[in-house]
Amino acid sequence: MAAYRRKLFAAGLSYAASLLSSGGSCQAGRRLFLLPGIFRKHWRTLSVTGAICAVPFLQKPENLSHEDLVRRASSLVTDSANTFLSQTTLALIDSFTGYIKAVNILVELHKQYEASISKFTPEEENAIWKVILGQRQEVIGRRKNCTHFESCWMTAVNLSQQAAEAAFNAGADQASVAAQSSLQVAQSQVEQVKQLMLEAEIQLKDSKAEYSERLQVALSEDEDIPDAYLRED
Repeated sequence: MAAYRRKLFAAGLSYAASLLSSGGSCQAGRRLFLLPGIFRKHWRTLSVTGAICAVPFLQKPENLSHEDLVRRASSLVTDSANTFLSQTTLALIDSFTGYIKAVNILVELHKQYEASISKFTPEEENAIWKVILGQRQEVIGRRKNCTHFESCWMTAVNLSQQAAEAAFNAGADQASVAAQSSLQVAQSQVEQVKQLMLEAEIQLKDSKAEYSERLQVALSEDEDIPDAYLRED
């Protein structure tokens, strides 16, 4: 394809050169003035030709109309969009579920720590605190995971909406209805789990497990805590 384009481009330049070399000075001047338009015309032709060569058009079957082919293509688009949506929905729900579990563990650990802190030896307190710090980092990682998959899921939602609309406009009503139904189910499932996640975050905030007094003291005293436990970015 690149060689073909170069030949057409060279042919255009040769044609332009022949215009400049033929006729008198006035005629040559007029043709020189028209040269940019001629060049753009040939370049547009080249671009269109290249684009057409790049698209793998299929021969239209004799017994199918263009409308039939468009409807069939729109159905394929909705199938692909539904697959993408289902996979991203599953990934998002799993990430939300993992995050909720990590939050609940952190809250419970912090509760046990505060309830029994007076009974711990310094060594036991430090050991338990390291476990809490590790769980806090787990929560941070899970939260980032949720953000990543939620972005993918929103892209899938938008794609499904566009696919459903395209199918409807193409006359593929059944494919459009199926896409809208899948979208509604996915949104409902995500909303249910997201509500549980919000409830878990409220418990986390109330427990102050992520920003406890013990953590603030450790920060103020520059205690030897790995940076990974303290960063959220």
